[in-house]
Amino acid sequence: MPSPDLVHGEIAATRQQVPHLLVVVDVDHQNLLLLELEEEQQPDKVGGSLLLTAGVYPEIASRSQSFSSTYNTISRKLGFCVIEEDQGDTIKAAEDELRLMNKPLPPRQEILNSLRDEEFDILVIGGGATGTGVALDAVTRGLKTGLVEKFDFGSGTSSRSTKLIHGGVRYLQKAIFNLDLEQYRMVKEALAERSNLVNIAPHLAVPLPIMLPVYKWWQVPYFWFGIKMYDVVSGGQVLKPSYFLTKAKALEFFPMLKKDKLMGAIVYYDGQHNDARMNVSLAVTAVRHGASAANYVEVLKLLKEEIDGREVVCGARVKDTLTDEEWDVKAKCVINATGPYTDRIRMMADECTPKICQPSSGVHVVLPDYYSPENMGLLDPATSDGRVIFFLPWQKVTVAGTTDTPCQVTDYPQPTESEIQFILNEIKNYLSSDIEGGKWTTYRHMAEETVDRAVKVCKLKPTCACRTKGLLLDGAHGWSPTLFIRLVQDFGLENQVAQHLANTYGDKAIMVAKLSNLTGKCWPVVGRRLHEEFPYIEGEVKYAVREYACRAIDIIARRTRLAFCNVHATQEALPKIIDIMAQELGWDETRKKDEYCRADTFLRREMGLDIKHSMCTQQQLNFTKEEINQYVKRFKSLDFDNKGFITINDLRSYFEKVGECVSEDQMHEILNEVDLNRNAQVDLGEFLQLMNALKMGTVSNSRLAMAARFSVEREGKTQPIPVERSGGGNMTFLAGSSDEDRNPPSKTGSSLPGNGTMDHVRDVVDP
Repeated sequence: MPSPDLVHGEIAATRQQVPHLLVVVDVDHQNLLLLELEEEQQPDKVGGSLLLTAGVYPEIASRSQSFSSTYNTISRKLGFCVIEEDQGDTIKAAEDELRLMNKPLPPRQEILNSLRDEEFDILVIGGGATGTGVALDAVTRGLKTGLVEKFDFGSGTSSRSTKLIHGGVRYLQKAIFNLDLEQYRMVKEALAERSNLVNIAPHLAVPLPIMLPVYKWWQVPYFWFGIKMYDVVSGGQVLKPSYFLTKAKALEFFPMLKKDKLMGAIVYYDGQHNDARMNVSLAVTAVRHGASAANYVEVLKLLKEEIDGREVVCGARVKDTLTDEEWDVKAKCVINATGPYTDRIRMMADECTPKICQPSSGVHVVLPDYYSPENMGLLDPATSDGRVIFFLPWQKVTVAGTTDTPCQVTDYPQPTESEIQFILNEIKNYLSSDIEGGKWTTYRHMAEETVDRAVKVCKLKPTCACRTKGLLLDGAHGWSPTLFIRLVQDFGLENQVAQHLANTYGDKAIMVAKLSNLTGKCWPVVGRRLHEEFPYIEGEVKYAVREYACRAIDIIARRTRLAFCNVHATQEALPKIIDIMAQELGWDETRKKDEYCRADTFLRREMGLDIKHSMCTQQQLNFTKEEINQYVKRFKSLDFDNKGFITINDLRSYFEKVGECVSEDQMHEILNEVDLNRNAQVDLGEFLQLMNALKMGTVSNSRLAMAARFSVEREGKTQPIPVERSGGGNMTFLAGSSDEDRNPPSKTGSSLPGNGTMDHVRDVVDP
């Protein structure tokens, strides 16, 4: 597929030779369309792009049954503007929007000054999907709009979703079999919004095939009919048609599925997106259109005034949580879009108001990428307690879940061992043993209805009707599927990095590349990675600061998704990220230390790092006598001085013995993966906990365990071990067993306490 610049060049060259020939790229079918026009019907040039005017060229529409969708696709991919009639105002509006989306963003301080000094038609509280969606809807109607968010944009549920943009297959089932018209309308609306979201942010949202395994013969026609109805209700907005897979084909995609009684699988399509980036894009798009949207601004109380003997809300007292500065924001209408904090804001208006929100928490587990193919997910609603279990490929890892448990509202949600254990148990049961906020899909429609209501109740005067249906988000205007090729060729970026940037930032990927430093290598020329195993680069940190990232947590959790993919890699990249932010924002050493502590606490509390350690230490050891002897022997093979613990010097001696060149940093990483007590050494108790975690499936792999194993095997023959992490990282919650220990614990084995030490195993080890 040629790039936009190449296409424009081909058009210019062709037009010189054949003035009445229009060359257009058909993106969907990967080829060029040659459309003959009369000489008096020459397309207008607008800002380097082509303006196709359906009113002037009716014969074009007659040649294509899918004229509208085809040319809208062309418009989206190559920056063409498609309008209904030849009007100068429409041409100017298209030019103005392109300029608007490419000018620099205002600094955060300028936005804060606006919130302090101006009065707004609408003030939105909450910077999640719904809040930023409301702000974008309001500002594009010509309403003076402000938004405040206590933390970062999307820091709550909006960045911790399943990453799916779905219409609701289960809701459709209820609609059909219960003849429920409301459920049907909800699914119809969600499917329309799904299509819109894929269209307005094609670099962030893509169709994803999802497989439903079928284990009973009668379920094959039952599921097939239900999924086909899903396609039918989608109508012309269906992403791709569903289909049936035979048992053999299903096992090709997911070879870990239980083979017994598997009849086949149904595959249907929903959307998938980078939820945190989508949220930031909504906020940035709203700012580009004129909204004053600020993160890290907390609402302290609602302002009220009396009108006609009735007390009404007229704004909010807010505080910049970075500086502790407070001020009042005046607004004709205040919209509460705070998700699980809904009741907290409502009670600021009326302390006696009854609660209407019941928060619940869900936990997802990140698995290595081999748990799902790169281009297909898996979903099964038939878990032990009726909750859905899924495996979804995302960011080169696999996301599995989910749980749904009532909880109390907290700023810092954290996973519990019981929730994690539920997922692990379901995964184990499901696979073969040989290996509260608003819904993302309908955020735009919710925002439209909210602003409609605000206009009516508060007697606001918008300059136009809702415009967000089809309104492209930041990064979509100049994006094309081949943008990454330009990044590789023009900047010397790695292919993987270039694809990541193009699929995250859209046309703004070029700006990220320009902010990136030289690597000092022949290749890649530009783009130093934050961590060698992931495609995130230093230039993204600089760009994120320009998009209002204020803390290191914003970078590791939302501007990149490193914390969600691998907490250990995040710990290693964190100092570099903080150094870059310090240069950009002028932080001193005190602020840098504070940022590190905050980010480390976030990883331990909210990303489950401490849970991983506690799950390893609290599990009972259940080994046979033979297993204990085997593991003690392995431990001693690395404890060269027979000290009773393994240190960095022991690892250094081992790698010298096997002839492996391993850096000091890598050796410290290997030790830290197992050093639960954080005392720079691994004792026998910690080593046995590691082996138990491998056996029970709590840990997927360990480089230290591999070193111990290889040091005693093959009659003294040495064997190198990999020093890079595999898949989803070590000490990650995983199901299944290790390669070496797949048998269940022996009934005659020794059950040992969770904090096993040499004393605990002395009685069962051979003298």
